Amino acid sequence: MGIDFVRGGGGRVQKKKREIKSENPYLVLLCKLYKFLARRTDSKFNKVIYKRLNMSCRNRPPLSLSKLMKFMDGKDGKIAVVVGAVTDDKRVYEVPALKVCALRFTEGARARIVKAGGECITFDKLAMRSPLGKGTVLLRGPVKSREAERHFGKAPGVPGSKTKPYVRSKGRKFEKARGRRKSRGFKT
Repeated sequence: MGIDFVRGGGGRVQKKKREIKSENPYLVLLCKLYKFLARRTDSKFNKVIYKRLNMSCRNRPPLSLSKLMKFMDGKDGKIAVVVGAVTDDKRVYEVPALKVCALRFTEGARARIVKAGGECITFDKLAMRSPLGKGTVLLRGPVKSREAERHFGKAPGVPGSKTKPYVRSKGRKFEKARGRRKSRGFKT
């Protein structure tokens, strides 16, 4: 593989950090704030937050209330930090008092957290409370849980592959014969 040069012989191409593409003014201001904090403090927390704020929406998946409760079990007094949305989960009946900082809360999630005696805070308030990220737990939603991720990997049909094929239909005649069943030759 060759070296990437600037056209016209201007030296090597510098690898740029990803800048935020969103036009949301609040998100842009948050990026400015955490860029400053990442530069002026030795805290790795601020660098991670800045990097995640700059990510695309796909890489900022939502975190459900049930997962939030599971991850915060036994971490009393700490603030859960999610660079993404916090969504409600109807399967959960009792919500403990949680302090949560997130980019966005759904209406139901916010109501349930506040009703339980918890607190929903924003990232600018978090920067005032904990500029170095002390007393926080950094959480993340499931990045690889998109349906499209199931189609990635070894080609379907290759031995040892668990990749989902792109099929027109899910019927008996569609990629369900050789290699899929013992009765039809062999099964991988």
